[in-house]
Amino acid sequence: MQKMIARLARGLVLWAWMASVAHAETPPAEIRVGAPALVFDGNSYWGALGIARYKGWLDQEFAKDHVKIDLIGYRGGAPMVGLALANSQIDFAGQGDLLSIIGRSSGMQTRLILPGDKLANAYLAVAPNSTIHSIEDLRGKRVAYYKGNQIQLQVIRILAQHGLTEKDILSVGMDPATASIGLTSGDVDAVFSGDDLLALRDRGLGKIVYSTQGQPALTSYNGIIVRDAFARQYPETTERFVKVLVRAAAWASDPANRQEVLHIWGLGPMHRIYIDEDFKDRPWVDRQSALLDPLFVAHYRETQDLVAQLGLLRGPKFDVDTWIDRSFLDKALKDLNLEHYWSPLDAGGKPLTADGGTGAASGRT
Repeated sequence: MQKMIARLARGLVLWAWMASVAHAETPPAEIRVGAPALVFDGNSYWGALGIARYKGWLDQEFAKDHVKIDLIGYRGGAPMVGLALANSQIDFAGQGDLLSIIGRSSGMQTRLILPGDKLANAYLAVAPNSTIHSIEDLRGKRVAYYKGNQIQLQVIRILAQHGLTEKDILSVGMDPATASIGLTSGDVDAVFSGDDLLALRDRGLGKIVYSTQGQPALTSYNGIIVRDAFARQYPETTERFVKVLVRAAAWASDPANRQEVLHIWGLGPMHRIYIDEDFKDRPWVDRQSALLDPLFVAHYRETQDLVAQLGLLRGPKFDVDTWIDRSFLDKALKDLNLEHYWSPLDAGGKPLTADGGTGAASGRT
């Protein structure tokens, strides 16, 4: 009897192994990841995706399957990333809230599976001798910023907080580099952009008169988007891809790795001292949190409402909660034992306590 039970057990193990082999996924020959050129152009790295690239973790994960990881930087910025996604030229995208929401509303079948970057500050720079000292002083002035990118929504929110709209300024669409040149030449009166303006300040070519530091509702967010068709055809590959990025986010969130992270991110056009300065208003761990927490979700909901009010949606509004697919992140957090590594933030940017309330979380530096 015992021998029969043993043979049956061995048979069940063999059957389970054969079943797993039969259902094992054959990954694609190539995984194509697109983002604005700032992320992948030359030696530029950013976010968890940049960390994973620099460390070689994505290549290592898929090497045994001979899968090529193709990281594509689009010089045309976010609009070109969205176009590539729509034409199935890439499988994953690092994309800001504005265009990813517009794309989903237009019928593009995507899923938001992971945060890309959170709490990115905006700055307002003017010429050193400018009479502009506040947001209110921008009325009737020539103000440059990168239209069609997430900074535009930040500008709209910032203006609204001070009783203004885009119609109250003479808005000029320029990429950050061109806008900085325009400011120094006098072609524009002010520039809204990110921490690149800190370098302009230190070169004596501008002064910062406003920033969103300490105001999480006015910061910007982007996410990792996957084509729905890819996720359905290659769920295990998508799961492995997300797991590598979550691992990278956890490594980058560790204060012990802060200086190396700053070094990696500083390999691009921004010097590490400006990245460090930009991060000073939040705990280090918050900026690379992989959680799709209430703050992140609330921001995307509010963004869709704002985009709809502006008449920029190309289709009907959709349910942000069903667009977000948490399954890959949840499995990665469980597999990596990171389910309690990050503190989720509420819609106002405060850490949630174990009982669902808000309060200071321990160990957040």
